[in-house]
Amino acid sequence: MQSEFTHASIVPLIGGETLGAHAAHGRAPEYFLSYSPFQANDKHILNHYKTKYDSNIPYILLDQGGVHPYAVDVVHSVCPCAGLSMLSHGYGDHNPNNKWLSESTQYVLENMKPRVLWGENAPGFAGKVGDTVRNNLKRIGKENGYTMSVYRTKSLLHGLPQVRERSFYFFWKDDKVPMLNYYSRPYTPIEQLLTNINSNFQTDSINKKIPSQDDPYYRYILEELEGGITHAQFASQIPSESARNADVLAYIETKTNYVEVAKWMSAHGYEKEVTKCEYRDAKLAAGGSIMRRNTIVPRDYIGAFVGHYPVMLAHPVHDRYINYREAMTIMGLPQDFELVDASPRNANMICQNVPVQTATDMATEVVAYLNGERRMLDTDYIIQYNHSQTSTYEEKASLEAFLV
Repeated sequence: MQSEFTHASIVPLIGGETLGAHAAHGRAPEYFLSYSPFQANDKHILNHYKTKYDSNIPYILLDQGGVHPYAVDVVHSVCPCAGLSMLSHGYGDHNPNNKWLSESTQYVLENMKPRVLWGENAPGFAGKVGDTVRNNLKRIGKENGYTMSVYRTKSLLHGLPQVRERSFYFFWKDDKVPMLNYYSRPYTPIEQLLTNINSNFQTDSINKKIPSQDDPYYRYILEELEGGITHAQFASQIPSESARNADVLAYIETKTNYVEVAKWMSAHGYEKEVTKCEYRDAKLAAGGSIMRRNTIVPRDYIGAFVGHYPVMLAHPVHDRYINYREAMTIMGLPQDFELVDASPRNANMICQNVPVQTATDMATEVVAYLNGERRMLDTDYIIQYNHSQTSTYEEKASLEAFLV
């Protein structure tokens, strides 16, 4: 069903949030706004609308003199979250990547004046690490007549088999804020999601290596720890209690130590890995942490599908790493969605995205607000936590903090 409310996107990137908004509104975006540095990421969603809907939706670059053509009711954004992501080098309030968040917000609220602006960012946006950025956005909103909501959630609660903690921000052209619904949808186990894909489009493996042969640590598990079983056998029996145990290094650490692993590596000709094992053993013994970027065997659900996941996540049955179609399916992209110029260097663009199902739920809340279907709170700022289904806000009348 098509809603009466129009929407547009600013910095859509690959387009998961746009597709979620399209599903909630029942209509395509009016236009796309962006900046030159994001053209490579944005091209995928532009291609999707052109090939699937035969629609050349206007694409306007604000840093090249472009301006929005007309007003819309809702604007949604996927500004880069690297500035507040703990997975990024130099993350924090003063990371230069944060400028895109404030710059786009300023442009939209001052010039476009939609009824709602909403977008996605790293989980840190809702926490202490995001205080300065969040307060700056709150100020921009207040100066332009908007109240603000922050909504922290994880995609596992929206029916996807990946944790992916995220924060969403909302600016309401209102003197109050809506209480948004909480979500806890059942998810399809990751092994079921990956084995039920029927599309034969873009099915080349992102990583051409063979997990059981080319990852010496996974080979160690199969041959030494598990007595010579196959990849499919291991995948079917690994613990499902925690996605973390599906990482081969984490699994090794539950069974043995790196001193023993080093002996096996030396006996099998992996001399470079001996030094790495010794380093890991010493680091863990000293109470430190180590980087784990080896093969991940999916079971039940996975961690956030970012970083090394596209190239190191194995298929749950076949002894190979996942392909482009499977990676896009993990992010909820449609089976006919095309990754333009599919290559390993472009694979991470799939991750720089909002899972479609999560975005659809957030966009649904926006439409519900516009339809007057959400309870309004007498405050200009709220943080909601979907994990615990709680919120903190200050009522204007009493200026007291409440937990509901």
